[in-house]
Amino acid sequence: VADLHHTYGKDFETRYVAYEKQAQEGKIAIFKVVPAAQLWRKMLSRLFETGHPWITFKDACNIRSPQDHVGVIHSSNLCTEITLNTSVDEVAVCNLGSINLARLVRNKAIDTEQLAKTVASAVRMLDNVIDINYYPIKEAETANMRHRPIGLGLMGFQDALYQCDIPFTSEKVLTFMTETMELIAYHAIQTSAQLAQERGAYASFKGSKWDRNLFPQDTLSLLEYERGMKLDPSAPHAGVLDWTPVRNAVKQFGMRNSNVMAIAPTATISTIAGTIPSFEPIYKNIYVKANMSGEFTVVNSYLVDDLKKLGVWNSEMLDQLKYFDGQVHLINGIPQHLKDKYLEAFDIDPLWLMKLTAARGQWIDQSQSHNVFMKGVSGKLLHDIYLSAWKLGLKTTYYLRTLGASQIEKSTLDAKKFGFTQKREYTTSEIPAQAFKPASETTIEVHEDELPRACSLINEDCETCQ
Repeated sequence: VADLHHTYGKDFETRYVAYEKQAQEGKIAIFKVVPAAQLWRKMLSRLFETGHPWITFKDACNIRSPQDHVGVIHSSNLCTEITLNTSVDEVAVCNLGSINLARLVRNKAIDTEQLAKTVASAVRMLDNVIDINYYPIKEAETANMRHRPIGLGLMGFQDALYQCDIPFTSEKVLTFMTETMELIAYHAIQTSAQLAQERGAYASFKGSKWDRNLFPQDTLSLLEYERGMKLDPSAPHAGVLDWTPVRNAVKQFGMRNSNVMAIAPTATISTIAGTIPSFEPIYKNIYVKANMSGEFTVVNSYLVDDLKKLGVWNSEMLDQLKYFDGQVHLINGIPQHLKDKYLEAFDIDPLWLMKLTAARGQWIDQSQSHNVFMKGVSGKLLHDIYLSAWKLGLKTTYYLRTLGASQIEKSTLDAKKFGFTQKREYTTSEIPAQAFKPASETTIEVHEDELPRACSLINEDCETCQ
């Protein structure tokens, strides 16, 4: 049944059911019946154990693809943001670049004029790469020269939120994110159309979705039609810009590039640029970095600046951050608005992060490297996360990241003073009362029924605990 590899959506279902019938009738000799729920549990188990496989939804990738007229998307790339056609004659290649949003914030808002200039420059640079690149195999050169795909993404999204004073869990982040991504899409597509005017449209433009006046935001309805069901309504389907000039430019000149947007994980280049990767929330507010010069404690600089403004940044606060592994919502003396602002990736609802990615994805013609951060071991939550990804119309998912049950002992904290610190979870009642002074004069209350547990972390004969 090799033809199933080259189809998707309703056509796949029709053929699959036909093959099932043939097997039941004895017309296919070698087959095996596997309950779907059992297969799904196996996939989720592998995900939890290894972080793989990176689940990709083939119908969403192909139905929303601008290049559905000339081939099939059989898989994503390694990091799951590139969704391009492959065949015997073509090996997909994509040229990536990422806009650093951290450098585009002015007065707690994105500088839209500078963003437009940056996008225009980036698209032109990426298009140039196609012509000057070295291609190790002919199939790669053929694909790139025929379709000229590029993947413009972003990084430093969390940095931009910090600068704009917007918590990752706020409803404001949804508006901020969708409007920013719409701006990037608007100017990226417009620039590709301008390049088509100057240099000519890409070879396979005729018959593409661009040629049919179908932009990425128009394709969600196509996916709904193919599935015969509505996508999760939490993903907004409307923009705020007037797209008429862009549509007219594409209609008149075509597109220079078959694909123009994809958000890569940016792990390495974000480190070089000093920003937080792609569109992810910060992984940790404090961590240890090791290189040939030794080990260094790195603290979230935005958090430090805000704590300094409050006059509570000192060695005691640093010790508290170490003790709680950077989880500021567990530290007394820090205002609630900062606790909300500086939540870490594992303290944010993974279903909320999935919804943000879906809302951003309406403007993207390729895909996004969405890491799933899940705290705990709930199989139901794991099921809900990936089912939500499908219902929201996501094309791909990246690593599943989970936390270990324990961690190494914190050697920079005094065990006699703080107790054992290899625990992964902490509660306020477990804080050793004499270990440190809270950031403010607020006292830490320990309920009487919890005293034995608190004392056992230090010394049963401790006068303070008694």
